[in-house]
Amino acid sequence: MKRYFNNYKKYAILLLTGMFLGWLLFHNHGASKSAINNSSDQTVTHPGEDEQEGSIWTCAMHPQIRMDKPGKCPICGMDLIPLSQNGNVSVDADAVHLSEEARALANVQTTIVSGSNNMKQIRLYGKVQADERLVQSQVSHIPGRIEKLYVNFTGENVKAGQPLAEIYSPDLVTAEQELLQTAETKNIQPELYAASKEKLRQWKLTDSQINEIESSGSVISNFKILSNTTGTVTSRLVNNGDHVIQGSVLFTVVDLSKVWVLFDAYESDLSFILKGKPVTFTLQSFPGKEFNGVISFIDPVVDPLTRVTRVRVEYDNKDGELKPEMFATGIISGNLAGYDNSLSIPASAVLWTGKRSIVYVKQPGMNDNLFKMREIELGPALGDNYIVLSGLSKGEEVVTNGTFSVDASAQLEGKPSMMNPSGGQTAAGHDHGKMSPTTKEVSENIQDTPGKSLPAKKDTGMDLMMKMNMVYDNYIALKNSLVNSDQTKAKENAAKFKKVLSEMKMNVKTDKSMLDITEKMIQSAETISSSSTIEKQRSAFAVLSDQLYDAVKNSGLMGKTTYYQFCPMARDGKGAYWLSETNEIRNPYYGESMLTCGETRETIKY
Repeated sequence: MKRYFNNYKKYAILLLTGMFLGWLLFHNHGASKSAINNSSDQTVTHPGEDEQEGSIWTCAMHPQIRMDKPGKCPICGMDLIPLSQNGNVSVDADAVHLSEEARALANVQTTIVSGSNNMKQIRLYGKVQADERLVQSQVSHIPGRIEKLYVNFTGENVKAGQPLAEIYSPDLVTAEQELLQTAETKNIQPELYAASKEKLRQWKLTDSQINEIESSGSVISNFKILSNTTGTVTSRLVNNGDHVIQGSVLFTVVDLSKVWVLFDAYESDLSFILKGKPVTFTLQSFPGKEFNGVISFIDPVVDPLTRVTRVRVEYDNKDGELKPEMFATGIISGNLAGYDNSLSIPASAVLWTGKRSIVYVKQPGMNDNLFKMREIELGPALGDNYIVLSGLSKGEEVVTNGTFSVDASAQLEGKPSMMNPSGGQTAAGHDHGKMSPTTKEVSENIQDTPGKSLPAKKDTGMDLMMKMNMVYDNYIALKNSLVNSDQTKAKENAAKFKKVLSEMKMNVKTDKSMLDITEKMIQSAETISSSSTIEKQRSAFAVLSDQLYDAVKNSGLMGKTTYYQFCPMARDGKGAYWLSETNEIRNPYYGESMLTCGETRETIKY
């Protein structure tokens, strides 16, 4: 019995020893396999897999939105943009890095900074006008009645000395009788004879007419009024049978052998425009033909309404091709002295905020998608370019297309940007709490909770631009109602426009300039909404357009291109501007009667 017990004891020990060894063997093997698998998961990825899974998509206006795939912002509906890619490393802490996908999506393009020849082609718009020195008024120097007209319509050409009309004057008949009486006693009373002849001369009778009266011995009852110049009759102010007094204007005659071409020049261009500079201009009536002239006079006063100065070009018009009121487009090649060998960059590269002008400079190195904000000082504009006074060097590359997208990425990453020059995270839009990567959770988070108030909205530069976008969209609706000559619709749109402005007014209290412009626009909108005629609406709309132009220049628009257009015939020839969403001319001041009258003066792109 004891022997069996010892055998069982040996078997039990052997069994336990085997189980222990098996546990050690299989435990270590499993742990090794697990470690290998984990190591493989961390180091091996399929091409493109990490890029897709690591992309974070966000909204330029609401950076708290975080999505794991592209789509629309659940707050404002804008397209989401890629925020960053895993593994990206910036060389400069203040520089912003764009992935290849983000750069392609924003169509970011760069231009190398180069020198400038300081030449600027200035485009001027104007009209052909008569030479004021060659305008003559044909008047009646004696009172009487028009018995006959030799010139019966405007546009007729006359020569100096040609009869224009016949007039019967009792006073002239009396003066002629006095001449005949004193002629009989001229040897005895020569003074009376000379006085009677001088009286007729003062009434513009020629010596030949006076001699004819004296030699015939009879009174001429109908006196002929002769033209005192050669030219074209531009106005006829009398008819047969009209009674006129001494000094009454009968006709206006203009010599059109020489004409003026009067151009409007902006204040910003006056430094390029000098007396004696050659001007090349074209006329709509002669497409493809160029005319040449020289600046003979620059008006010393700037028009307080249109903010332009008249520039005069004199043109020899012997052939009569140029006719008054023709539209003309002139080109002046101006040289800006004092800026020799200055650098220049395209205007699209510059972002403005207040008095600051910034650009994004591509950083040197192997990474082509690294950009850093830099503040620069600008000089005068040279067409679509600006002279750079300081802040850039020749050969550097600046972003010229997609600048706003680069700036938005900088803001989202907390880097120095247009609205936040010192960097750091900024909150744009509403803060609705923590946002998760899924659309469903985001939608739930932005729901208003009954009985609770949402956090107060923080104003930023982007917020103001969004409000300006709403203001601009309502303005376009108002403009289009005037294009369609719909007075009722214009009233409705003006009221909506005023409401949006009133909402924006609460957000610009700290900006005195924008507050002043906003209040003026509210007054103009009120005038349009309460006007009884469409003519009054259009007059107030001209004022509103100038105000909105200042507001857009001051604050900017979010991702929009607007066209600043001008009609020289609006407001009785004084001209008026408007903003348009399209480069096509659709005139709000005349509607269908002159729908395409006007030109695009400036393209504003944000």
